[in-house]
Amino acid sequence: MLDVRRLRVLHEVARRGSFSAAAEALSYTQSAISQQVAALEREAGSKLVERSARGVRLTDAGRALVSHAETILARLADAEEELQAIAGIRAGRLRLAAFPSSCATLMPVAIARFRAAHPGVELSLEPHEPPEAMVALRAGEVDLALLIESTHDGAPDDGFERTTLLDDPFHVALPADHPLADRERVRLADLADEQWMIGSTARCPDSRIFTRACEGAGFEPNIAFQLDDYLAIQGFVAAGMGVSFMPELALVAVRDDIVVRPLTGRAPFRRISVAMLEGSFRSPAKAAMLEVLCDVAAEFETRPATLALAV
Repeated sequence: MLDVRRLRVLHEVARRGSFSAAAEALSYTQSAISQQVAALEREAGSKLVERSARGVRLTDAGRALVSHAETILARLADAEEELQAIAGIRAGRLRLAAFPSSCATLMPVAIARFRAAHPGVELSLEPHEPPEAMVALRAGEVDLALLIESTHDGAPDDGFERTTLLDDPFHVALPADHPLADRERVRLADLADEQWMIGSTARCPDSRIFTRACEGAGFEPNIAFQLDDYLAIQGFVAAGMGVSFMPELALVAVRDDIVVRPLTGRAPFRRISVAMLEGSFRSPAKAAMLEVLCDVAAEFETRPATLALAV
């Protein structure tokens, strides 16, 4: 019989790409990881991983086992939730994942409210960009995750049940001395000749939304830098290196040496949702957090404009 703990180890090795990274993630020694994988290979009767100078690679048997491990680990997490639910919302745990700009805006308020109402539930929050959050959901490592989608991509069919929280509009960030800085609103087409600082394509759909918006405005953007940190992007804008296209959730804190302006017409936006694994047990704790997140998101959408946007 296969040992579930060893399946978790193999899954982490596959996810991290090396024994050392898996050991750090699981708080094991590298030797312990190696021993667990060797024991699992004996149980499976097959070689599961091959080592090389660049890390480890799963064999065909290893890939097959990892695909089943994801389902097994997710269902075990589901069983734990259901057992906790039997005792009611007075106890148990709820594991959350969220991307950085939501960790600075929606999540602090939501977690504070949830804890005040349900102090007996153990809460944890992991900062994950959407691709990593989806991996964690599938593996049963988190119960709820905040995701970002482009509405241009259509309704996803990826095994997750989503609840829409809000539509997060984009604005343009300009150096304080930019010729268009004194306008109340800016046409995207008027920035066609600028250098742009935008978010990374691989980690979230923000740059895809930007590219489509530029296509609609009739130009192909000159992208100078792609960064995962919107605060760092503000620094490049302030230094006069170019302009940026930034979502409102990332603009709660705005440097005083840049200006942020809304776009004319209907602004492009990204859709923020909270997701759980499709078919997973909706525990009382999950349901309560979903309600809190919806309330907090609704308040964020209807709040007065920030000073940075109202100037």
